[in-house]
Amino acid sequence: MFVLFGSFTVLSQAVGYAATALSQLAAAGDRPLRVKEIAKATNMPGPYLAKIIQALAHKGIVNTQRGIGGGVMLARSAQSITIYEVAVALEDPAVLERCMLGVAACTDERACPCHKFWTQQRARAADFMRATTVADMAAFEARRRAQGKGA
Repeated sequence: MFVLFGSFTVLSQAVGYAATALSQLAAAGDRPLRVKEIAKATNMPGPYLAKIIQALAHKGIVNTQRGIGGGVMLARSAQSITIYEVAVALEDPAVLERCMLGVAACTDERACPCHKFWTQQRARAADFMRATTVADMAAFEARRRAQGKGA
């Protein structure tokens, strides 16, 4: 599910959870974190987060290891993982080429009255997501935590 607000597409809750979890992994560095740890630290439902992590592992964004000393780690540097890649991995509607009216694929051949506007807005959102990395999210989360401790 996504929400259209003005000319902006809001990413799904799954992508938001994934970005937050990935920022936790980035902050952990080379130390694997268990899904339960991440869920507790971020107030996310553990079973839902486990499904998200599994999807990210299938797409090569994280590595998972079971057993003692296991957990979840980023598969690559936080600077090389974009929010767009995460949204694609989770099949977020914001990255699908859907008509703004939500009834079919958005193509030049099937151009509805919203087509030109929506194609431009979708491209702007995709460019922004491609430029925003897990490292950016981790820096944001670190600032947010630091501000919370000072209050």
